[in-house]
Amino acid sequence: MASVSELSCIYAALILHDDDVPVTEDKINALIKAAGVVVEPFWPGLFAKALANINIGSLICNVGAGGGGAPAPGGASAGSAASTAAPAEEKKVEEKKEEIGRAHV
Repeated sequence: MASVSELSCIYAALILHDDDVPVTEDKINALIKAAGVVVEPFWPGLFAKALANINIGSLICNVGAGGGGAPAPGGASAGSAASTAAPAEEKKVEEKKEEIGRAHV
């Protein structure tokens, strides 16, 4: 789990990015000081250097975009099995709706 110091730097960097302000050690320190949080002194500089050449917007948008998991046993992925079952179930729902509609006529 992240420490208070790490989280403070992360939130400060996100605030700066959201306001289109360059993420620097001084700016991170200013936000942390304004929030009244005490952090270990090396964290703001570390975060500023780590994010210096990073597109933070792209990083945020691709948080969950990993390489994908291993395929499910049997050669088919779980997603493909679910996608083949979904159309059959949709068809059943449509047929039920049609039967209900005919019964009310």
